[in-house]
Amino acid sequence: RASPQIKTTKHHAVCKILHSSLHAFFFPARETMEGKGKELAVGSGLSKSLDESRVDSHSYYLARRTTMEMLRDRGYDISNEDINLTLQEFRALYGDRPNVDRLRISAQHCSDSSKKIAVVFCGSGIVKVSAIRDIAADVLGRENLTGLILVLQSDITNQALKAVELFSFKVELFQLTELLVNITKHVLRPKHHVLNEQEKESLFKKFSIQEQQLPKLLKKDPTAKYYGLEKGQVVEVTYKGEGSESDHVSYRCAW
Repeated sequence: RASPQIKTTKHHAVCKILHSSLHAFFFPARETMEGKGKELAVGSGLSKSLDESRVDSHSYYLARRTTMEMLRDRGYDISNEDINLTLQEFRALYGDRPNVDRLRISAQHCSDSSKKIAVVFCGSGIVKVSAIRDIAADVLGRENLTGLILVLQSDITNQALKAVELFSFKVELFQLTELLVNITKHVLRPKHHVLNEQEKESLFKKFSIQEQQLPKLLKKDPTAKYYGLEKGQVVEVTYKGEGSESDHVSYRCAW
């Protein structure tokens, strides 16, 4: 289900352990850490469709708005005022070439105040270990997070991916191009509702089924990624009926 929760009373201890792990990984001899300047980038290639040198306020505006809509759909406290910000208002606040550090988003979950997530927009260029190290030092130094989303403009190296795995909470990676449009708003896309644990148990009891018997929804599926689904979470999918036909409901399990 949701990302592991970090208890406030244990925050300093967790940070100390995590800092130790991060230090061991991030601060070997520089030629080892950076592969002597030859870290190999990996990525889906989605970033290629967006010229890094031409990322302007409009692209950032669209991606940031979609990200806030996504967080709200996951149950985080995001105001309508933030989501409904116009492009002109966005440019007045952040300029035509926004500083990505100012685009950061922090939000607390509406029904669980111990859950807090941050969104960090990365700059142009391939994301290396040094960038992840800086982000780790920043977020661990000032926020008690249970989740982190990194919005990338380019690819990320294998070493940086390994560094991401050292965080004690879930870290999600999105390309900026993936967030220019909210896929859940497409007119042909059925309505998705993520069941809570009680709803899930009621469903299984009603139909006498188990997780393995439901159709699978891979975690890399765009919809699963949008909702941040974990293995075992169940989604109710409602297909709109045509004309006088009633709606059709089905269920899928994240895998």
